[in-house]
Amino acid sequence: LVTRDNFGIVPAQVAGAALLIGYILTVAVSVAAGSAALTSTVDGLTPYRVPISLFFIALIAYGNLRGVRESGRMFAVPTYFFIVMMFLLLGVGLAKSLAGDLHPLPIPADVAETTGAISLFLLLHAFASGGAAVTGVEAISNGVPAFKPPAWRNARTTLMWMGSLLGVMFLGLSYLAVQLEVVPTATKTVISDVGRAVFGSGGLGTALFLMLQVATTLILILAANTSFADFPRLANFHAKDDFMPRPLTKRGHRLVFSNGIIGLAVASTVLVIVFQ
Repeated sequence: LVTRDNFGIVPAQVAGAALLIGYILTVAVSVAAGSAALTSTVDGLTPYRVPISLFFIALIAYGNLRGVRESGRMFAVPTYFFIVMMFLLLGVGLAKSLAGDLHPLPIPADVAETTGAISLFLLLHAFASGGAAVTGVEAISNGVPAFKPPAWRNARTTLMWMGSLLGVMFLGLSYLAVQLEVVPTATKTVISDVGRAVFGSGGLGTALFLMLQVATTLILILAANTSFADFPRLANFHAKDDFMPRPLTKRGHRLVFSNGIIGLAVASTVLVIVFQ
């Protein structure tokens, strides 16, 4: 990692640059997904999904520029809320499936039926979507010093819990989506369709569905905020090694790397606008 290759580039710096790109994509994807969860709940908000995403990016960036630091307790409440709602969704859905009360949903009118062999593009798209499921795993490895002693053991335990929860929720949701034959559309997310089908349309079911969507939106916005915590610090390291502009090493009056925060916000904003 400390020897230079023929191009004079340190391999560790290349890996770090890839991680910086990953942080930009994390903000864009997480905020867009959070907005999708919101617009899937309120149909009238669908045309405003891009402005909503930009608002979330600006809000998170402003909070970080003001020096808002991550608080374990603040992050724990939405996280536990999301986990509880997801396991409630999976539990009720599995019970209905075993009882034979889970029936396939009708195919939306705006979805065209496709036939034929699976294309390479579809396989790559599936791989990219699956890769998005593990976005954020690197935040634990990057933040090991922030854990209580022994830091390495607590970080390892946290990573194991996160991986286990991710596996159970991802596979469980996939199972329900297959049973319901859910087809994602431009206006509805898979989890919103699954939530409506599992919880039903009654008073309690509607309340549980709304709670699920709120929890999903919150957890995705928090995922975007993780990048705002790590990107400026990593960009600072690269700038000190002259791999990025030196202004990224400067701290603002709130003792945060303001230029890194602004750069991340601008880059993710451009992605959201260009790809709608």
